Amino acid sequence: MKSRLKLFAAAIATLILVTCLAAFSLETQTQAKTTIRVACVGDSITAEYPADLWTMHRENYTVGNFGVGGTTISLQFRKPYINQTAIQNAQAFAPDIVVIMLGTNDAFLSSQQRSNFIGDYKTLIAQFQEFSSKPKIFIAVPPPVFNNTIGLNGTTLVNDVIPLVKQTANDLGLPLIDVHTPLVNNPEDFSDGVHPNSQGSKIIAETIFKTIS
Repeated sequence: MKSRLKLFAAAIATLILVTCLAAFSLETQTQAKTTIRVACVGDSITAEYPADLWTMHRENYTVGNFGVGGTTISLQFRKPYINQTAIQNAQAFAPDIVVIMLGTNDAFLSSQQRSNFIGDYKTLIAQFQEFSSKPKIFIAVPPPVFNNTIGLNGTTLVNDVIPLVKQTANDLGLPLIDVHTPLVNNPEDFSDGVHPNSQGSKIIAETIFKTIS
């Protein structure tokens, strides 16, 4: 009799353990499914804000940094983003959301580059739209340029690049994230007039989160 009781107790304990493991597995799978994967695409300005975005909302987001310094939208410059391996890395990341913040390094546009800009940007965006994860694409208006210490032209950015960025988003029906306006009066948040410091990066991350959430 005692032997049967021991076997019965062991069976009950095993059943409880299996049930607990199954519940834990289901909870883990549910958490994995509800975590949103965000791919941050851009140039060197995308160096810091992805970490801020993840730190602020790490329970909901997995954030990948796919920024490549010196890259451009225009195919006529030295380092177009579309030619970088970061696109393949972003594809392997299987994002639910892609945030593209490019255009700062395009602030040298010639008349030919201006005429090709929208077509070049649409070609780049199409690369992300073809991902098997079918991410939602957000286009960020680049932050301001406050001086010319590294050769970029803030006037060209405002008068030429940003209108073309907005027109591209409008043509494709893609949502815009305006990180330019919150920083336009904050030159102190830029270490060299172009690259945001820690405070500027936090403002970019907060602005992006408010739009994608």
